[in-house]
Amino acid sequence: MIALGAGVYGATIGLWRSPWQALYAGIKFPAVVLLTCAGNAVLNGILAQLHATGLSFRQTTLAILMSFSVASLVLLAMSPLAVFLLWNTPPLGSEGTTTGHSLTLLAHVGVIAFAGWCGTWRLYRLLKYVAPTGNRALSTLLAWLAGNLLLGSQVSWILRPFIGNPKLPVEFLRDDPFYGGFYEQVWKSLMQLLS
Repeated sequence: MIALGAGVYGATIGLWRSPWQALYAGIKFPAVVLLTCAGNAVLNGILAQLHATGLSFRQTTLAILMSFSVASLVLLAMSPLAVFLLWNTPPLGSEGTTTGHSLTLLAHVGVIAFAGWCGTWRLYRLLKYVAPTGNRALSTLLAWLAGNLLLGSQVSWILRPFIGNPKLPVEFLRDDPFYGGFYEQVWKSLMQLLS
């Protein structure tokens, strides 16, 4: 489910730039999701133990995979919306290319955040069911969410481009993967739209 949902949605992300960028993003976006899950598996298992949820490391990993699967299915369902956005965004090469790039980036961040919220909500319901108290479920969820957000955003930054900067050539990976950061780029795009 992760490969299908995140792959199709990833392709819609890159489609604004070019068909090649769509193919690259369709391959890399599921990798971001799976690398984030794998990278946080041990951390989330430790946090589950510290918060005394009663979940083992294996159960923690399966719970996180379930959460990412739900998010990926939501992304798959949102793919037609992403294509609609693409259809109505200033195209590459027009006067509004910079605005189109910023709008596309922020819209996809919003859709991905919404899908993540849906997966997180499902995860929270599971934690409420297995944890001894609601407070432990909530504190565990918030700790997991912080780790997933930080690691996932930086993994996506390292594996960029997904949309593709209109001033740079289409490529699978950037030569400078550690230059800048995800949150810095979101801020720049937001300032571009507001100016």
